[in-house]
Amino acid sequence: MKYKTCVSVAENTPDKTKKTLKTALSKSDFVEVRFDFLKKEQIPKTLEIIKKDLNRIVCTLRPKSEGGKFSGNEKERIAILKLIAEYNPFLLDVEFNTLKKNSDLTKYLKSTKTTLLVSWHDFRKTPKSPELKKKINQMSKFSSNVKIVCTAKSTDDSTRMLELYSKKGKINLISFAMGDYGRISRILCLYLGSPYTYVSLGKAVAPGQFSVDEVKKIVNLKKA
Repeated sequence: MKYKTCVSVAENTPDKTKKTLKTALSKSDFVEVRFDFLKKEQIPKTLEIIKKDLNRIVCTLRPKSEGGKFSGNEKERIAILKLIAEYNPFLLDVEFNTLKKNSDLTKYLKSTKTTLLVSWHDFRKTPKSPELKKKINQMSKFSSNVKIVCTAKSTDDSTRMLELYSKKGKINLISFAMGDYGRISRILCLYLGSPYTYVSLGKAVAPGQFSVDEVKKIVNLKKA
């Protein structure tokens, strides 16, 4: 079985995004483009110059309230998410909290048949198992692609995130823990059924992230 990776790219100009994307696609199955690292007026240009590769790209526009960098207001962010949806990316990552609050956005994404990745992060802790399972059930109402990531303060926290795979049912689940205690869960999730794991090209974009080269060594990946 081939284990897949997704390189997180977080550049601050369209040209840098395109250049880094090219390198990332040569090393990885998928690439996450963090549009929130760009100025909002640069996003349309960036979409245009990378559109031929969008069938391998996870598009993310994370607000500051969810650990992201987007500097505009929520109305602007929703409008940009709708714009990204028009380009039909491999996955459009939208936060569970955003979808709950914006029925208009949810309807729009359904009408465009956008392949949605519903995400939820806890940057402080890892909730107890019943709460995590309840959260996944709620998230799966929006999409069969669900990403739930928490911060591990112990190996038990990390284990709890991985135990979710045994209860995932028919959804495509991405579940692992951030931070030093969660680091190994970024690898183990692949063996438990995660469609891919998030990696960096060099410097980690998220706490505890491995580089794509490290993951390839660990799981003995060989790029076809």
